[in-house]
Amino acid sequence: MRSFTLKLCFVSLAVSSFFGMAYGGAVSNNLKPKTSEQKVFKAGAATANITPFLGGALIGNWNDPSSTEVHDELHVRCLILDDGTTKLVFVVADVLGLHQDLTDAAIRLISERMDIPSSNIIISAIHTHSAVSAMGRGEKRRSWDYNSTFDPYQEFVIHRIADVVQLAANHLEPARIGWGSVAVPEHVFVRRWKMKKPVINPFGEYDKVVMNPGHSNSNKLAPAAVPDPGVSFISAKSTEGRHIALFANYSLHYVGGTLKGHISADYFAVFCDRIQELLDAGRQDPPFVGIMSNGTSGDINNINFGGSPEKNVPYAKMKYVGRDVAQKVFEASGSIAYHDWVPLKAKQKEVTLKVRKPDKKMVERAKIILARPDSIKSSHSLEKTYAERTLNQLKRPDQVSVRLHVFGIGDLGVASIPFEVFAEIGLEVKAKSPFKQTFVVGLADGYWGYLPTPAQHELGGYETWLSTNNVELKASEKIVSELLKQFSLIKTK
Repeated sequence: MRSFTLKLCFVSLAVSSFFGMAYGGAVSNNLKPKTSEQKVFKAGAATANITPFLGGALIGNWNDPSSTEVHDELHVRCLILDDGTTKLVFVVADVLGLHQDLTDAAIRLISERMDIPSSNIIISAIHTHSAVSAMGRGEKRRSWDYNSTFDPYQEFVIHRIADVVQLAANHLEPARIGWGSVAVPEHVFVRRWKMKKPVINPFGEYDKVVMNPGHSNSNKLAPAAVPDPGVSFISAKSTEGRHIALFANYSLHYVGGTLKGHISADYFAVFCDRIQELLDAGRQDPPFVGIMSNGTSGDINNINFGGSPEKNVPYAKMKYVGRDVAQKVFEASGSIAYHDWVPLKAKQKEVTLKVRKPDKKMVERAKIILARPDSIKSSHSLEKTYAERTLNQLKRPDQVSVRLHVFGIGDLGVASIPFEVFAEIGLEVKAKSPFKQTFVVGLADGYWGYLPTPAQHELGGYETWLSTNNVELKASEKIVSELLKQFSLIKTK
């Protein structure tokens, strides 16, 4: 078939709690609320279509080709959990990213319709590179101008986010919940490689690493980090055993391999279609919803530069990856335990970070480069692009408040970070979290660029360049510290 199925992505897990190994823990009476009136755990899920009109510019590459074909529809997907006192909301949109002003607008609409506080809502993007931008256009997108109006597509996405939450709330029903994880290392590779000899960057300085160095590059030495191979997932099904939803999280940037001008939700949508098939969960009422969110994949992609180059026809690789991840999640689902009730907790915290600004020397160099005739050869192919970005960085505020979330779902912890987060940051949060299992949703409730660690900043490379990375060099340490603090607060309650 020329495209993978355009169905809504519906998933669930049909497994019994008496199976052997339980990732989420065995069903236990001590998880039930000790009240005179027994609380009922509920779950609901929904999808809404956010495919744009043709003709819009596709974001994610150095040029922005116009969209000419819809390979597969884009959606916003939602899962709501309700323990009788607290509701938690997961929303995932098939776009590259969402700025905080847009998620704020969507949350205001949600609050007008439903009594759900903003601390209990995580809205994230999958980071497909085959979608029209939902982050504004031109100057607004470049300078974080949040005082301007939204463009028509942004308005559409805002309303559809609010719609999908309302629809999921309409579908709330008594449910059981389980969670688990499975390692799928075959598809995640560090794209930043250390070099034997330093390589010049667009600022006239030298980097010790290069992003996507190529297979035949004799200068490459070794990957600069390690990936996170884990796929975490949450499964909800009705008390009668009908599957409601499966929410998954994988730290793989995107796969790509689309044709020019094609709109696609990448491997994320393939996963949803395939898990629905594997679970035989089609044509239900209300529909069964599968969701794949992006984890900490800022330095991770699907290309193994330590192996042989691959040749794939368009869409073949994303289909392979999405279907394989779905198969492994399906197999792992047989060993999770389901709970009749678990407590739900949520905390939201804003962290103030300094915005990186160019020094006087960088500004002067940028002006010289932009005034230079094209006949003069550049020292780097992106020299002029980053000269423009250098000057644009002066227009940005001196500091920003970034929003972090932590959820507690029984003994499962979930965090959100509004950046393209490096894998080692997610691994650190998982290792230090007080919860038995934890995962991190990236690109959530804002988009502030890449988030490397201080050690990765020392190496340089694309993800650390000014304007690709926008905040202070120790931002990751502040964010991890705050997330762990908030986790401890909800864990002890």
